[in-house]
Amino acid sequence: MNVLIADKLPDICIEILEKANIKTVNKPSISHEDLINEIGEYDGIVIRSGTKVSADVIEKGDKLKAVCRAGVGIDNVDVAAASKKGIVVMNAPEGNITATAEHSIAMLLALARNIGAANRSLRNGEWERKKYVGSQIAGKTLGVVGMGRVGRMVAKRGAAMDMKAIGFDPFITPEMASEFHTHLIKDLNDLFREADYISIHVPLNNDTKNLITKKEIDIMKDGVCIINCARGGIVSESDLYDAMVAGKVKGAAFDVFEEEPPKDNKLIQLDQMLATPHLAASTVEAQLAVAKEAAEQMADALTGKGFRNAMNIRPVDMEELEQLKPYLDLAEKMGSFLMQLTKGHVRTVNIVYNGEISNKNIKLLTDSFMVGLFRPSLEAGVNLVNIPHLTKDSGIAVNETVSNVAKDFTNLITASVTTKSSENSVSGTVFDKKETRIVDINGYEIESSMADHMLVMFCKDKPGIIGGIGTLLSKKNINIARMTFGRKDASGNAISVINTDVPITRETADEVNQLADIEAVHLINF
Repeated sequence: MNVLIADKLPDICIEILEKANIKTVNKPSISHEDLINEIGEYDGIVIRSGTKVSADVIEKGDKLKAVCRAGVGIDNVDVAAASKKGIVVMNAPEGNITATAEHSIAMLLALARNIGAANRSLRNGEWERKKYVGSQIAGKTLGVVGMGRVGRMVAKRGAAMDMKAIGFDPFITPEMASEFHTHLIKDLNDLFREADYISIHVPLNNDTKNLITKKEIDIMKDGVCIINCARGGIVSESDLYDAMVAGKVKGAAFDVFEEEPPKDNKLIQLDQMLATPHLAASTVEAQLAVAKEAAEQMADALTGKGFRNAMNIRPVDMEELEQLKPYLDLAEKMGSFLMQLTKGHVRTVNIVYNGEISNKNIKLLTDSFMVGLFRPSLEAGVNLVNIPHLTKDSGIAVNETVSNVAKDFTNLITASVTTKSSENSVSGTVFDKKETRIVDINGYEIESSMADHMLVMFCKDKPGIIGGIGTLLSKKNINIARMTFGRKDASGNAISVINTDVPITRETADEVNQLADIEAVHLINF
């Protein structure tokens, strides 16, 4: 077996692979064209962020069985193309956690003491002691957005420096947060209001892109400082620039940007802006750890010992997978649907399987549901391999019930999630062995397609509501692909679900929410 090491990695990567009787070829500066021409010779490829394993590379990888990214992100791997070809894609998320957390704390301290600006001033021959008087962080409030592995370490370190650590994360219980000396905040806006320093540790996805814009900055404290060592695009750089020029935001420290490397970025020219070139995970120790982790995973994958941190593999034989495929898709979408419908920290999940599906591999289906529930918020990826571990760590109680009674459908999956103050439920089934449908939401009978983009509205059952929604969306040039309506009884409460061809913006959803007799609006994207 042959493995290509396509980016610069410590020698330990080669040592581990060769110890497993795997031949390695080290070409850390291989061009994309050469990679396409040579990839057919290899059973595996180990990369960092520099090499792109794109669809055209995968197409030529006739022997390729595994791709491993020595690090967290897999943005440079076409996972969909790899999945179609049966190639396992893995990452190595553990090795650089400490480095990233330490970099975040270093950025925070540098902001507090004006180290970047003072250093530039001194190098210019100035001696401006009064101009760069700093602030002590002891007694200040540190708001951590995303209490994953990195976020928890940042919060713990902040608390150790006598900061008041508060955090927001829909998957962490208050009891778990307290283990890291952190008070869990239920509403993200409350965190924005309370924090003196805000450190971001969430992935970049549809829910977190532009998570912080002018609207969120306006409710923050005057003189707040913002640290982002997660992903570019989570904070609107243009809105942050305006807020820093106006003095609303005292300082910001970014290791990541919307465009990397940044070009003509006026934000990084500000004196109160501290910037580093995506260095958070770049320590000698972290480089060594991720190289070791990636090599061990690649060796295990190619020698039949199993897969760790696989992003695209389901632990089930292919025949069973083929039978369950539409129901796995249904369960995952139901989990994602409920997570996007629910506010607060999920404490309990209850899933009921009715009909023939109750005799199938329900554990796999439950895992798929939890994948959908977790996926919108996890920074290091979630899949059927790591979901049992993630579920256990989250503290969420998962209950399964099976019944051979078919009810109104040959197969029916009903799931509910509860928080401290609320409960949401959804029932779904599969039509014609392939089309996933929602048939009940919170007790409202409704038949809705689980398309990519949905708008779910709870409203009063009064004339004119559907027309008002349609008119508003028409003015926005948004085409309604499907619209369904459900109610429990006449002249009471109702629900309406709209499927659209394109995503609906939060601003448009807010306008819908302002229509008469609309009580709540939820954007759902799969």
